[in-house]
Amino acid sequence: MVVGTLRATLLIREARTLKEKRRVLNSIKDRLRNQFNVSVSEVDGQHSHRTAVLGIAIVANEVSAVQQMLAQVERLLRLHPIAELTNTEREIL
Repeated sequence: MVVGTLRATLLIREARTLKEKRRVLNSIKDRLRNQFNVSVSEVDGQHSHRTAVLGIAIVANEVSAVQQMLAQVERLLRLHPIAELTNTEREIL
C-alpha cells in the first residue's frame, strides 16, 4: 500500500467573504472527489477569506499510480479559473 499526500495552497482573489471562499472550495473539493476518488479537506487558512490550504490524500498499490494521480490533481488545480495555485508540497509514504 502506498499513500500519497498533496498540500496545495490556493489564493482566491475574487472572494470577499468566507462564504464566497467556501463556495469555491466546495466546488473544487467535490470535483476532486468525483474525478479522482481522493480524500480532500481544508487543513489551514480557515479564517482567511482569500487563502486556503487543501490536504489531499490518495491510496494505491503502486508508487507510479500515486505519482500520476497527484500530478493530475495538481494540473486540475493549476487550471482552475478562480483559485490560483500558489504552492504545493508532495509526499509519498
